[in-house]
Amino acid sequence: MLQEESDLSLIIAQIVQKLKGSNLYAQLERQAWASLQRPEIKLESLKEDIKEFFKISGWEKKLQNAVYSELSVFPLPSHPAAPPEHLKEPLVYMRKAQGSWEKRILKSLNSMCTELSIPLARKRPVGEQKELLNKWNEMGTDEPDLSLFRPVYAPKDFLEVLINLRNPNYESGDSLSFRTHLGLIQVPLKVKDIPELKEFFVELGLTTGQLGIDDSTQVPPGFQRIFKFLFELFENEHVRIGQKVLTEQDSAAAQQYIRQGSPTALRAELWALILNISSHPEDILYYEQLKTNVIQHDLLVDSLIYKDVKLTASNDDYYFVFEDYLYQVLLCFSRDTSVLSHFAYNSASPPKSYIRGKLGLEEYAVFYPPNGVIPFHGFSMYVAPLCFLYHEPSKLYQIFREMYVRFFFRLHSISSHPSGIVSLCLLFETLLQTYLPQLFYHLREIGAQPLRISFKWMVRAFSGYLATDQLLLLWDRILGYNSLEILAVLAAAVFAFRAVNLMEVTSLAAAEVRISFAEMGWK
Repeated sequence: MLQEESDLSLIIAQIVQKLKGSNLYAQLERQAWASLQRPEIKLESLKEDIKEFFKISGWEKKLQNAVYSELSVFPLPSHPAAPPEHLKEPLVYMRKAQGSWEKRILKSLNSMCTELSIPLARKRPVGEQKELLNKWNEMGTDEPDLSLFRPVYAPKDFLEVLINLRNPNYESGDSLSFRTHLGLIQVPLKVKDIPELKEFFVELGLTTGQLGIDDSTQVPPGFQRIFKFLFELFENEHVRIGQKVLTEQDSAAAQQYIRQGSPTALRAELWALILNISSHPEDILYYEQLKTNVIQHDLLVDSLIYKDVKLTASNDDYYFVFEDYLYQVLLCFSRDTSVLSHFAYNSASPPKSYIRGKLGLEEYAVFYPPNGVIPFHGFSMYVAPLCFLYHEPSKLYQIFREMYVRFFFRLHSISSHPSGIVSLCLLFETLLQTYLPQLFYHLREIGAQPLRISFKWMVRAFSGYLATDQLLLLWDRILGYNSLEILAVLAAAVFAFRAVNLMEVTSLAAAEVRISFAEMGWK
């Protein structure tokens, strides 16, 4: 009990410290001083009167949402005596594997730098700055020569690293079950079983209405009229509740509500509420400052971003129209040093570079890129679906940044977190091995390990694989449950859906064709 109280006190202290550096804290302070001029504020009951004023004026709700937002990304509780690196990742072998992976990425980046004789960063000449500023909203029309650039890594490279991941303290002997040896992931992490998943995703049960899913269900001809009536009844009520949630401006209520799917017209506002994003003048100004940094300085990662957009989103039937937005958001993102704060709870560490001529001297070390995130093949697909919801660049940018520091970073870093990519892979394989053993064994025997097919879906959160309307329904649930585990469940469900067809294939290539989303009519 004492330990729980101590943990709670520590969490409260850390959240208070974090909020003290925020715009909200300054706004609350200004409002508190302004309220002293109000006649209803009495000196003898000052504290209670100001609290009542905050409640009536809506500032209390804003504070609650900010606290709830911080709790959503707060690291899992650890022992008070644990060293700081345990907040990032408690397992030593995971930290070492992530460190080795980071060195490999940096080596690839530095090799490209040397081969192409291109600096990591340079100040743009004035003429180039003016040219970029003039074509800021038409960057998609620019066709720079990117033939010599290559992605630093692709998902398949990352998968090979995860496949070779081992716990050195875990004996591969009798203590391992036979089932463990069937999958590609060979680390002993605890993942949810079906009963635990049913309890966790209780709102996704068959007895609960689901927006965007129930309306496309196949119904016998005789029941179509009554089913349509019942669904319209549910839909109208669900929309009414959604509008009430938005009126109340309650982040926790919005997160609970969205677990059954969001009405299309309300989704943008609901996601912004859950992520605690609002369009204050200072947020717009911050985005403009990032834009200025892009205009003034050219980074090597800019070419990697251009290359990735050209290879992925520009060739996608849904997202090619948003090419300009993608460049704007991703180039600004690479300069945003506020993103560095998420490394406090990320197993990864931001890469460093040194000022020319000062190699090895820590006082001359700088994070590179400034946000600490090196883009990989497919990175731009984290942004692309959001372009359907947000058309104002600074709002789009804020939403993506928050989605990244809450969720997406876990899909390309090595950790033991339940929403980390290692756990997702293990959950996916465990579900298939346990509930579709014949299919799993068949695919394994023909050299078509299911994870080699599904990994690219999960690492991109299905972006580029599902049609956008379906993808946004999936991301509703990610936000609603504050978890990425739904990705592994969906990946396993896709295999279950195509199980009969997959039992007939004789190669990995054939399996990939049979289970492609285009083949299934899902995109």
